[in-house]
Amino acid sequence: MKDLESWLKERRITEVECLVSDITGIARGKITPVSKFMAEKGMRLPESVLLQTVTGDYVEDELYYSLLDPADIDMLCRPDISAVYPVPWAIEPTAQVIHDCYDKMGNPIELSCRNQLKRVLALYAEQGWKPVVAPEMEFYLTKRCEDPDLPLLPPIGRSGRQETGRQSFSIDAANEFDPLFEDMYDWCEIQGLDIDTLIHEEGTAQMEINFRHGDPLVLADQVFLFKRTLREAALKHDVVATFMAKPITNEPGSAMHIHQSVLDVATGKSVFANEDGSMSQLFLHHIGGMQRFIPEALPLMAPNVNSFRRFLPDTSAPVNVEWGEENRTCGLRVPDSSPQSRRIENRLPGADANAYLAIAASLLCGYLGMVQQLNPSAPVQGRAFERRNLRLPFTLEQALERMENCSELERYMGHRFVTGYVAVKRVENENFKKVISSWEREFLLLSV
Repeated sequence: MKDLESWLKERRITEVECLVSDITGIARGKITPVSKFMAEKGMRLPESVLLQTVTGDYVEDELYYSLLDPADIDMLCRPDISAVYPVPWAIEPTAQVIHDCYDKMGNPIELSCRNQLKRVLALYAEQGWKPVVAPEMEFYLTKRCEDPDLPLLPPIGRSGRQETGRQSFSIDAANEFDPLFEDMYDWCEIQGLDIDTLIHEEGTAQMEINFRHGDPLVLADQVFLFKRTLREAALKHDVVATFMAKPITNEPGSAMHIHQSVLDVATGKSVFANEDGSMSQLFLHHIGGMQRFIPEALPLMAPNVNSFRRFLPDTSAPVNVEWGEENRTCGLRVPDSSPQSRRIENRLPGADANAYLAIAASLLCGYLGMVQQLNPSAPVQGRAFERRNLRLPFTLEQALERMENCSELERYMGHRFVTGYVAVKRVENENFKKVISSWEREFLLLSV
């Protein structure tokens, strides 16, 4: 804490945003004067914030009080001194500090998303392995729109015109929003976020930011903060940035592709490669585990009703857990690389997923394959869209049922977490079903 106090003083910080991520990935916590933050060395929050839905509702009382203390007590949130960042867009000098959640006995709280990722990383550490990840975040820029019943429209760029047509990898189309992206890059640099390449994706005003590879917990923190950063940069320029999985009809969805590999801690060498550079058995088992368990863990990568709108045939998103080398029609792509850099790109998670949980689930599936020595199917040559085996659940309801009945997820992530997560997502799904869509009014109102 002395190092943290020095860091705050050097930057003349006056306020601290104390943050935890809820299940959705929303930043919850408190804003406090720096003097109080240092005196209290953390904060207290109701444990119930970890069971909030995206609308701020909670699960039914009977389940609520079976998962939480009946007295609705506070949890202890302690700052992680390695997760301290300035807030570049704040008017006053402000820091944001990511906290970890503990109970009154000092035990990590199972419902915490960040703690879940830590649990998975501990499993790898016990085997002498160190996973490495590199997320890729897709998102849309749109006009500001106050009416949620109206469809989203492309924003006006520097030219004074809206983008039209497909502009995949267009430099000029991306340059239409240079002032916004300059702020984004500047603010990310100030925070030390390891963002790399910016590209224009296939959708209208759809972009992608790549992160440099590194430690999974650090990268999950950075994705968590990047979403805040990009939204603030967009609002400064009177634009909206959205990470919804499928925000616009007839446009591609937005993904969070996760590149993952595993190193041997003792040697620093990739366990995915044999001495001659060929694919190792651990690499193939890792893929086998992802194929076997991703269909059970899918709600952690596709957490919302809207998430499943990505999973339609011939819409740029994979609809399988097939694998193949340099094959983007597969859910699990193996990019061309050197043996030491051999990795798997999990193309199934949506941009709307909580990064802590999506990374934790993706790595856990691979870990289970490695320790259980699961063999993958044969790699796909050509179009994986035509393959019918290993199919995924294509509705949130089906996916939640499979997750709920997966004994391996409950064993490694805990009964409280799996039960609480599924319950929160079912409440959200019920809320969604209460809303009548424009499609129903358009086609059923006078026709049935």
